[in-house]
Amino acid sequence: MTTLPEGHNAIGVKWIFKTKRNAKEEIEKHKAILVPKGYKQQYGVDYEDVFPPVARIKTVRLMISLVAQKRWKIFQMDVKSTSLNNNLEKKVYVKQQLVLW
Repeated sequence: MTTLPEGHNAIGVKWIFKTKRNAKEEIEKHKAILVPKGYKQQYGVDYEDVFPPVARIKTVRLMISLVAQKRWKIFQMDVKSTSLNNNLEKKVYVKQQLVLW
């Protein structure tokens, strides 16, 4: 816990709870994730850069042509955590979320 420095905004957060079930509809596990409310940020105040979560079509075409030339196998996959492990260049402040059970 700290005091918010002048000129900084705190980002709100929200808990998301899910119950995972198996094929018999029995509970396998409970999951919880703390999600930042990034949609409340303002460009130029809270952030400067924006990175799209998809590849450019030119990049995809280049990779497919390279794979075809080298006769490599190509696989499709979905990556959801691409930016989770990046180092932040400046401090980010979040509001504390109360959880009432």
